[in-house]
Amino acid sequence: MEVACRLTEKARRDYKLVKAALEKGEQSAYAELMNFYRDSLYFMMLKMTNNPQDADDLTIEAFGKAFKNLRQYTPDYAFSTWLFKIASNNCIDFMRKRRMNETISLNIDEQNERGEEFIDIIPATGRTPEQDIIRQQKIETLRELVNRLKPHYRKLIEMRYYEELSYEEISKSMDLPIGTVKAQLFRAREFLYHILKRDQERFREE
Repeated sequence: MEVACRLTEKARRDYKLVKAALEKGEQSAYAELMNFYRDSLYFMMLKMTNNPQDADDLTIEAFGKAFKNLRQYTPDYAFSTWLFKIASNNCIDFMRKRRMNETISLNIDEQNERGEEFIDIIPATGRTPEQDIIRQQKIETLRELVNRLKPHYRKLIEMRYYEELSYEEISKSMDLPIGTVKAQLFRAREFLYHILKRDQERFREE
């Protein structure tokens, strides 16, 4: 792809980082893109939600979705325009779902903090033996992937998803700011995604 001439110097800088992330797998390129836009994206989410916690979570989600679909980005527009559009759409969906949940007014939460549906956390009396086997295989696969992370990222994943600690509890335990905990958890999930992707590509080649 040719970088459009009309892009600003900042947009061309971002496009170089996108190419470095995609073509060379440079983790520093992802980090730089986050550093450039994390604050401005957060304040946009805060303005839309008027809730600091939601704004923080939605900021991380937006980067996650953008990085996962980075190959869909084209330099017809600035990366920041593309990123903020993803963030805006995600935020609108989030607020729409929240309004629907408030209208329905259930007596139990449909999802727990990790986003698992209620059906997945009640006793498995309704699942078939085949479903239990598949579920256990997925858990074992995830543990194998997590064990391949660097110790710091592995500890974060284990504390958050295995021990079910809150961001605040992890922050105190590891003596890190909450924002840093969330950012590093995002990086850990990205590493897991890339490990899984490489394994799948290697499997197809064999």
